[in-house]
Amino acid sequence: MWYVYIALARTGRYYTGITQNPEQRLLDHRRGKGAKFGLDQGLSHFVYISDPLETKSAARKREIQIKGWTREKKEKLIKGEWS
Repeated sequence: MWYVYIALARTGRYYTGITQNPEQRLLDHRRGKGAKFGLDQGLSHFVYISDPLETKSAARKREIQIKGWTREKKEKLIKGEWS
């Protein structure tokens, strides 16, 4: 199973990614492994984790969709006001 997540950076910015293991991915981000954004911005915690998706392709499509959203729309998703 795959998950889409939104992480909050120490700078207040959001980072959206995919993973099969959210707990391990957050540890990786905190250890400096992963995207340059995470290294530069310092990801602190996940604010959103999707329901499980069956394929990497489905997760990637959803990730791309969310990345295209405004901050306001992402915050509605985080609060459960958007799907």
